[in-house]
Amino acid sequence: MVKKVIYPGTFDPITLGHLDLIKRAVTIFDTLIVAVASNPHKNPLFSLKERIDMLKEVTKDIHNIEIDSFDGLLMEYAKDKKCNIVLRGIRAIADFEYEFQMALSNRKLAPEIETIFMMPSEHYSYLSSKIIKEMASLGADLSGFVPPIVEKKLKEKLFKNK
Repeated sequence: MVKKVIYPGTFDPITLGHLDLIKRAVTIFDTLIVAVASNPHKNPLFSLKERIDMLKEVTKDIHNIEIDSFDGLLMEYAKDKKCNIVLRGIRAIADFEYEFQMALSNRKLAPEIETIFMMPSEHYSYLSSKIIKEMASLGADLSGFVPPIVEKKLKEKLFKNK
């Protein structure tokens, strides 16, 4: 049975923690769809196109992956993609509480779609895009946190007028 999974997120920007989950998920599932949420309510630093381009660049050597975007309800997107599994990353207890609520809400909307949780490697369990953006804005070396292309794009975006 061919199994595909959707890994949704804002990916603003993609971190080594996200990449860790991606690399591990492609060894478990036949197809991984990384679905970038447009989510303008989060006021992303990068445009949807920039986030998709960065994801495509850092995953270019992975063959069973599709980078896509969606706007609206994840469950409707999953149905459109004919996918019945959603992958979510959990770093800490705070993530679990939020993700648990979302999974139960999504189950109510679409009981045929399962949510699977994966923890990132312990090396990345503390990383979040929010922390990365804050560190970048203060000029930190991000080489242990994001792929090189992402660090370059962050610095370009944050320091373009300086």
